[in-house]
Amino acid sequence: MFQNVLENVRKKCPLIHNITNYVTANDCANVVLACGASPIMADEKDEVADITAICAGLNINMGTISKPKIESMLIAGKKANELHHPIVLDPVGVGISKLRRDTAMQFLQEIQFTVIRGNVSEIKKLALGIGTEKGVDAADCITEENMDEIVAFAKVFAKETGAIVVLTGAVDIVADGQKAYCIRNGHPMMSSITGTGCQLSAMIAAYISANPENLFIAVVAAVSAMGYAGEIAYARLSELDGNATYRTYIIDAIYNMTTEMLEKGAKYEVR
Repeated sequence: MFQNVLENVRKKCPLIHNITNYVTANDCANVVLACGASPIMADEKDEVADITAICAGLNINMGTISKPKIESMLIAGKKANELHHPIVLDPVGVGISKLRRDTAMQFLQEIQFTVIRGNVSEIKKLALGIGTEKGVDAADCITEENMDEIVAFAKVFAKETGAIVVLTGAVDIVADGQKAYCIRNGHPMMSSITGTGCQLSAMIAAYISANPENLFIAVVAAVSAMGYAGEIAYARLSELDGNATYRTYIIDAIYNMTTEMLEKGAKYEVR
């Protein structure tokens, strides 16, 4: 299914502009490098338009926002739209402050995103903000019991925004307006590392930038690859290893991931 998605990233080595948070910036850069792309981290408003113009894709992460950074994100996002470059939005913590909520709403009004990735709670907050009615009562965790409800919610939100929507949790969901992939890769220990979601957003930006003609499958591939990397990394741990080693092993697994490995290891269903 994944055809040449992974190979295209390594062959094209797209330059990815990440305006991300200072907690996970280094790991995001390393994950982009591990999957075969090239990262640049720049958030000064006087240069972000120039940086975006030379990059193949843009990743906007709201983890540690500030008013100057918000201005830079808007400039970069509008430039990427002007150039028809793909953009990922990671609305970290969108529900925890008025500034984050207002910023996210402004982003959705002024920037067309290719992919929006967050947990169920974050995506619910975005959906409420733009007035989506169907599905906003969805639970904050993805379970087998509420899977159909969450899938329906994701599809509605994808239609509302015109973006591919990624909801991450114990099961990950990738949805557009018509279909959704429910992906069961990953390991619970991934939650012991700061920023695996941020890393995934950066990785998605690399995958879609290298596969503009196959965006949806590129997103499915990135989400599956990150989860499968978490499984591979956990299998390598010894009794003396902890979350720091696990973090490194995840990046190693992404670096060594092949299409053949992913085709065998990806666990998903279409709904």
